[in-house]
Amino acid sequence: MSKNKLNTTGIVFSTNPDFKIEEDAASIITLPNKEQPLKIILDKKHRAGKIVTIVYGFVGSEEDLQTLGKQLKTSCGTGGSVKDAEIIIQGDHKIKIHQWLLKKGYSLSKMC
Repeated sequence: MSKNKLNTTGIVFSTNPDFKIEEDAASIITLPNKEQPLKIILDKKHRAGKIVTIVYGFVGSEEDLQTLGKQLKTSCGTGGSVKDAEIIIQGDHKIKIHQWLLKKGYSLSKMC
């Protein structure tokens, strides 16, 4: 069975008969660590009062985002997920994640 790919470009209909959706995953270039505009926030909205740490602003391929998410979950020793271009880590790990990202050479904007 093949997986159906969803159209995430936001384009519903085009009157151009030659229009084609360009989805080339190889063309997405991941920025170097020092140029990543990452931001870290805490959130508990719509989570039954439980706190999560969210890292967002990653520019690059989905594979690299998944890898970074896995490394962060491992370093914090907790669960989480990667979806909608955000890394969601269960619990309040803002300081630990900030230190880990700085150690790996990421430049972070001001913590929220």
